[in-house]
Amino acid sequence: QVQLVESGGGLVQAGGSLRLSCAASGSIFSINAMGWYRQAPGKQRELVAAITRGSNTNYADSVKGRFTISRDNAKNTVYLQMNSLKPEDTAVYYCNVDLVTGLNNNYNYWGQGTQVTVSS
Repeated sequence: QVQLVESGGGLVQAGGSLRLSCAASGSIFSINAMGWYRQAPGKQRELVAAITRGSNTNYADSVKGRFTISRDNAKNTVYLQMNSLKPEDTAVYYCNVDLVTGLNNNYNYWGQGTQVTVSS
């Protein structure tokens, strides 16, 4: 079994910053890609940022220059530093992890989601 625990969401004023964390634990052999998605009310879930094991990154155009994704492979943790937040960033943020378990099986896992609310 693998668990993903997210933290760091909350309420912030426009222009403010938040840092999200997602820690994976359990029967993990290795973690490949890690990413953050978000879903606003009435909208589809969308990719915000992703990072490979080798730390290559990919960002949605809407967050480029404001958000930074990073990872700590020793801690099986992915972070999302969000700066210059805008009201349109308000959403539930989910982490997503591609990993290989201790039994050498490939799985994709989702975190439980953390609410980010940006007030104007």
